[in-house]
Amino acid sequence: MGPLIDLLPLDYPDAVVAIGAALLGITAGALGVFAVLRERSLVGDALAHAALPGVCVAFLVTGAKDAGTLVVGAAFAGLVGALAMVAIERSGRIRPDAAIGVVLSSFFSLGIVLLTFIASSESANQAGLEKYLFGQAAGLLERDLWIMAGLAAASLLVVALAFRPLKTTLFDPAFAASTGLPARALETLMTGLLVVAVVVGLRTVGAILMVAMLTAPAVAARQLTGRLALMIPVAALIGGAVGVTGALLASGTDLPTGPVIVLVAVGVVVACVLLAPGRGVLWRARRLRAERRRRLAEGVLVDLETALHAGPPPTAQELADVSGRRPGAVRRGLRDLERTGMLADDAGRLRLTDAGAAAAHAMLERRALFGAWLEHGHRLDVPDAREPDPTDLRASLGDDLADRLHALVRQQEARS
Repeated sequence: MGPLIDLLPLDYPDAVVAIGAALLGITAGALGVFAVLRERSLVGDALAHAALPGVCVAFLVTGAKDAGTLVVGAAFAGLVGALAMVAIERSGRIRPDAAIGVVLSSFFSLGIVLLTFIASSESANQAGLEKYLFGQAAGLLERDLWIMAGLAAASLLVVALAFRPLKTTLFDPAFAASTGLPARALETLMTGLLVVAVVVGLRTVGAILMVAMLTAPAVAARQLTGRLALMIPVAALIGGAVGVTGALLASGTDLPTGPVIVLVAVGVVVACVLLAPGRGVLWRARRLRAERRRRLAEGVLVDLETALHAGPPPTAQELADVSGRRPGAVRRGLRDLERTGMLADDAGRLRLTDAGAAAAHAMLERRALFGAWLEHGHRLDVPDAREPDPTDLRASLGDDLADRLHALVRQQEARS
C-alpha cells in the first residue's frame, strides 16, 4: 500500500483512512446488492451486530488486539450468526424477519456483555475494543488495509466467477433448484459474502452503522440501472466515492469518520431517488405533468373540433361552457395548441389550422378505433395475447386488423 499512499496528495493518516474507506465502500456496495435485491437488507445489520461477540471472544482467547486475530473472530461469529438465521428460517415455523430479530438481539446482547466484562478486567490491552461498536477509522493501520484489500478482492472474485448461478438464484431460487443448481448453498454463499463485507467495514464504521454501507450504495445504484451486471459495479463505484468523500470531509471538519460517511451515503441515495433519469421522483413528476398537459391539449383539441362542426367558431369561454371544462384548464390547453401551431385566433374566435384539423381528425379516429376494439376486439384473430396500446391501436394491431375493426363497426351500423 506504500506506493499508493505516497501517490495521494494527503497526509499519511488521512491517506490510510481514505483508502480504507474506499475499500469498505467498494466491497459493501458490490456485495450489498445481493441483500437489497433479495429484500434482506436487515440481514447485514444482524451480521454486523453478530460480529461484535466474535471480536470480544478473539481478544479474550489471545489477550491481544491484533487486527488479524480480531478479524478472524468477527468473521467466525458472523458466519455462526448467518448459519443460525438460515437454520431458524428453514425450521418452517419462524418468519425470516423474526429470525433476523432473534439473531441480532441475542448476538448483540452477548457482545455488550462481553465488552462490559472485558472493560471491568485489569487487562491493559482492552482499551479501544468499544471502537468496533461505533467504528474508529482514524485507528486504521497500513496492515489493516492489506487485510481489507485481500478480503475485498477474494469476495469480488467469487462474485465474478459465480455470477450466473448467483444471478439465477437471486431472482428465482425455485427455478435455480429445478435446473440442478445448489440453490440453498448459493443463498448461504450470498449471506457469507455479506459477512465478508461486515468484517471489512467493522473498524471503519462500526457494527451499528454497517448496515447503511451495505444498503445505501445498492439503493442508489438501483435507481440508475435495472441490470444486475451494471448494478454491482455502479454500487461499488458509488460506495467507493462515498467512502472517500466522507473520510475527507470528516478529516477536514474533525468529525467522526463513520457517521460522516453514512450521512454522505444517505445524501447520495436521496439525490438518486429524486433525480435519477427515468426513475427519480422529480423526473417522474415532470413526465407525469407533461403527460397531463398533453392529454389536456388533446381533449381541448377534440372539443374545439366538435364545436366547430356544431356551429360558428367559439370563444375560449364558450368552449369552456360547451365542453364542461374549467376555464383555466381550457386556456392552458389552448396555449399549448397555439404554441404547437394548431390554433389560430381570429378576433377572439378560435379556429384550427390545417395541422390542428389533421391532428383532431387523427385523435377522433384513434378514439373511434379504441371504442371499436372494446366492443368487437374479442372477434378478432389477434396473433398474440398482448394487450395493444390504447393510445395508438393501429400501430399496435397493424393496418389489417384495424381495418377489420372498422368493417365490424360498419356491419353493426348497417344491421341497425
